[in-house]
Amino acid sequence: MEVISSIGRRKTSVARIYVTAGKGAITVNNRGVDEYFPAGILQTIVRQPLNIVEQDGNFDIKVNVDGGGPAGQAEAIRLAISRALVEIDPEHRSPLKKEGFLTRDPRMVERKKYGRRKARRRFQFSKR
Repeated sequence: MEVISSIGRRKTSVARIYVTAGKGAITVNNRGVDEYFPAGILQTIVRQPLNIVEQDGNFDIKVNVDGGGPAGQAEAIRLAISRALVEIDPEHRSPLKKEGFLTRDPRMVERKKYGRRKARRRFQFSKR
């Protein structure tokens, strides 16, 4: 199997992944996934697509992720892995789509507007 590359995004995070046949090692920014994401829930999010199609332990995945926070990065990696799995075997598409892993989450932080303290929060009103 040749190297399959894929990209995933979430909020301001961008994850580029490279999938090769292997023993199931996931490397994020040259560190192990357990070291990069100490929180167990984020490790679970990253491994979800592999568990759904029962391919956990069959592929080595190298991830370059940039921008955003840990949760956004984990979900960007999840989308990238899901897209790569569909590219490897189109049969994986329906279970991943059913779980919603092939949909890019469009929610972003709303920009700050002028005349406001934040995006929607107004400045404090003074009666006198």
